[in-house]
Amino acid sequence: MNFKKVFAIMLCLTLLLVGCGKSADTKDKDSEDKTFKVAMVTSAGGLGDRSYNDSGYEGLKKIEKDLGMEIKVVEPADVSEGEKYLTELAKAGYDLVCTLEYGHADVLATVAPQFPDTRFAIFNIVVDQPNVTSVIFKEHEGSFLAGALAAMVTTDESIDKTNDQKVISAIGGVQSPGIDKFIVGYEEGAKYIDPEIKVLKGYSNSFGDPAKGKELALVQIDQGSDVVYQIAGGTGEGIFEAVKDKNVFAIGVDSDQDYIVPGNILTSMMKRLDMAMVMLAEKLEDGTIDDQNLIELGLKEGTELSPMEHTKDMLKQEYLDKLEEIKEKISNGEIKVTDVSKE
Repeated sequence: MNFKKVFAIMLCLTLLLVGCGKSADTKDKDSEDKTFKVAMVTSAGGLGDRSYNDSGYEGLKKIEKDLGMEIKVVEPADVSEGEKYLTELAKAGYDLVCTLEYGHADVLATVAPQFPDTRFAIFNIVVDQPNVTSVIFKEHEGSFLAGALAAMVTTDESIDKTNDQKVISAIGGVQSPGIDKFIVGYEEGAKYIDPEIKVLKGYSNSFGDPAKGKELALVQIDQGSDVVYQIAGGTGEGIFEAVKDKNVFAIGVDSDQDYIVPGNILTSMMKRLDMAMVMLAEKLEDGTIDDQNLIELGLKEGTELSPMEHTKDMLKQEYLDKLEEIKEKISNGEIKVTDVSKE
């Protein structure tokens, strides 16, 4: 009798262990077979800006192609639609919902707690929620390099697109800490090279108004600027038209824009949003994104100047060497660049 009881108990334990094993195996297999879903909400101006939004979309397409994930992109007609789309995407079961619009910070802080199983990401601003990853680019560092290069070029009489004045300029989409961090870094970089450099500043109050961008750029060029830094998204298309018409230089932003007006775009301050998007998707896939509430990306991690394919031959080697020297000094902390977004 005792033997039968022992046998019965052992049989039950064996069946229980087999069942648990199958359950665990099934769970692992389900995890391996899962197709992750990633959505991106564009910032003001939407796709077609050949800058910030398009860079993010390039990353999204890489996520689909290289990681096999399902993707979706949403272009709000207005920043105020952020809450609507963030909520809809979370309800639709997207595992990672990224917004490129820093103006969505407040609504994201409200929406994220309602969907604890959804991972959200926002760029250029910090949202302190357990299921939000904030990605901060150190644009002020890359802009310091852009300003240093602009200062060296504007005083070089051997370059035919410059004049005899120590004047450069910048045009932002809106006046805000997120845009001013570019402009302040740019000015600090220029004055690091030559304290007498004058930096003109303007704001278009739009990221999608090329006509306004051209108007502002022409005014700055008439005031002596021969290098115009555009930090205005799609508005920058008009800035590029202006520098082409006047045969001076522009500096592109966010992605490599040098090809748009070859020879007239001195360089571009790239922050590789495409790489950041892929990085987030990889962290989603390997399960480490839940431990990443804040990611900062500076000169060491992808905030950099473009290769200057169309203008490098115009530049003296000493300028390129100086840029490398400055980059190293920023990276090791010897040069501190002001980040006004943290003030």
